[in-house]
Amino acid sequence: MRKVILDTETTGLDFRTGDRVVEIGCVELLGRRITGERFHAYLNPQRPVADSERIHGLSDEFLADKPKFAEIAADFIEFIRGAELVIHNAAFDTGFLNNELGLLQMESIDQLASNVIDTLRMAREMRPGKKNNLNALCSEFGVDNSGRQLHGALLDAELLAEVYLGMTRGQNSLEIEFDASPVDYSAGGTRQRPPLVVLRAGDAELADHARVLAEIAKESKGKCLWRDLESAPGTI
Repeated sequence: MRKVILDTETTGLDFRTGDRVVEIGCVELLGRRITGERFHAYLNPQRPVADSERIHGLSDEFLADKPKFAEIAADFIEFIRGAELVIHNAAFDTGFLNNELGLLQMESIDQLASNVIDTLRMAREMRPGKKNNLNALCSEFGVDNSGRQLHGALLDAELLAEVYLGMTRGQNSLEIEFDASPVDYSAGGTRQRPPLVVLRAGDAELADHARVLAEIAKESKGKCLWRDLESAPGTI
C-alpha cells in the first residue's frame, strides 16, 4: 500500500471563518520505505496570515508571489490519489483541504485517498494521558527534530514519516517481504524443493519415547495405538 505522509500550515484554526492553507508538504512511503518522492508548495492564501506567522514563520510578503491553491490543485491531487494518507490530527488538515477543494468543486479527500490514518489518535491509544504532539513523539521514538524551530509542512511531514515507522514497527511481521528470493519452477511447472533433511532420533530419545509409550499403555490398560502400530508387521 502506497502511503503519503501529509501536513499543512494555515492562516488560522478554522476554515469556516475564512482561514486558508499556506503550505502543503507530502512525503511518499512505499513498503515501509521513504522513497524520496515528495510534493511541496507554498500558497498565497489571498488573506493576511495575521498571528499565524509566529507559528510557521511565513509572512504576507513571502507568500505574495506564491501560487494560489487552484494553480497547484491538479498536481496535488495526482500525488495523493489512491494513496493511504497519514496525518497528525487528521480532522484539522482534511477539513482545510476539503474546503480548498470544495471551493474549486473538486473531489474531497475521502474520494481521492483510499484511507486516512490519524497518528494523533494512534498515539493517544498507545500513550494515554501523555503529550502526543509531534515533538513529544519524536522524543519517544528517537527521531531527530533538532532542526524544527518553527512549524513547516514539509519538515513536519518528514518527521511524521519517521515517527509513523516507529509507531508501527511491531507490524513488520504482518507485512509481505517483497525482497524474498522468487520460487523456482521447472519447465514442467513443478516447484523445485530443497533436499529434505531427516534428523534421526538418538538412543536416549528412543528410550524416552519407549518409556512414555509404556506409561500410556499402563494408564490405558494396554490400549496404546502408537505402540501397537510400531509392533505391527511391515510398520516403519
